[in-house]
Amino acid sequence: MTSPTTQLDRLLQGSAPILALAPMQDITDLPFMRLIAGYGGPDVFYTEYFRVYKGSHLIKTILSSVTGNSTGIPVIAQMIGNDIPSLVRTANELQQFPVAGIDLNLGCPAPIVYRKCAGGGLLRNPNEVDAILGHLRQAITTTKFTVKTRLGFDSTEVFPKLLPIFAKHSLDLLTVHGRTVAEKYFSEVHYDLIARAVDSVPCPVLANGNIFSAQKGADVLQTTGARGLMIGRGAIRNPWLFQQIRQHCAGQAFNAPRGFEVLAYVQALYDALCSPGVREASQVQKLKKYMNFLGLGVDPDGGFLHQIRRVSTRADFFRVCETFLHHDRPMTLEPCVRNLAPADMLAGEHL
Repeated sequence: MTSPTTQLDRLLQGSAPILALAPMQDITDLPFMRLIAGYGGPDVFYTEYFRVYKGSHLIKTILSSVTGNSTGIPVIAQMIGNDIPSLVRTANELQQFPVAGIDLNLGCPAPIVYRKCAGGGLLRNPNEVDAILGHLRQAITTTKFTVKTRLGFDSTEVFPKLLPIFAKHSLDLLTVHGRTVAEKYFSEVHYDLIARAVDSVPCPVLANGNIFSAQKGADVLQTTGARGLMIGRGAIRNPWLFQQIRQHCAGQAFNAPRGFEVLAYVQALYDALCSPGVREASQVQKLKKYMNFLGLGVDPDGGFLHQIRRVSTRADFFRVCETFLHHDRPMTLEPCVRNLAPADMLAGEHL
């Protein structure tokens, strides 16, 4: 059987754009990976991040995304932290499992993370990034070493200082989210700076940020020259997106899913994420998190999101879904909500 690392190596050496599912905490777990693989799926999965600190251990539920993965799609394990001995220890532990690579998170914009100088918080100190990458490059010997970064913490001015550091440590793959930590998910994406990374580092680069359609994906590939794309929120909203991008880039026509197909996706999502013994109200609440993303592409007036956020039972949840999705009209699932209050928009864009 081909090892996950060899699978990733073949993708890196190939000519087709590499399509990756972004690591999203409390989203990209094993059930979601299995589900989205059935819709064409990405070429590469990333796990939720393993929190690394003195005394940390590999979280079993996240590790199951690697050990329980039967999709045939390779999985890269992501770490987040700043303690070098602990990061090296965790990298050595992860290399004992069938991972395609080990990724360092340099982009998480959650305050609980960056206030601890982890994730995107590390971008405030390029020298610390340099030290961490140096030690990890020495430790990661049996699989690929990758990094996911943003452009800086509160300014893009640090990005030119980071690029030589990334180039110095012989990364196997670099993913660039084209915003700063402070910009979170609300600003325009600086695709020009992703293109600068492509020109500046010797390893392949994935472009990340606001890729919501096949046409947008193709445009970003052309604008940046990136080796591929990493997609997060767009894939939650539209699980067909990876296959649509492949077809579009190959010059093939593709069909937008019809309403009843989107409804079937919601049903499959509910079933995949349903855990025995969990209260119905808690299960419905969990699904609302996913609907925050899907709902942005359902109706421009935000009626779906307004109603779905107020249900508490499975019956009411699917009553709302059927009201808006039980039809045979094609749906692009591109973000179209216009009239939500700021608080509602925030709720739909928290990853």
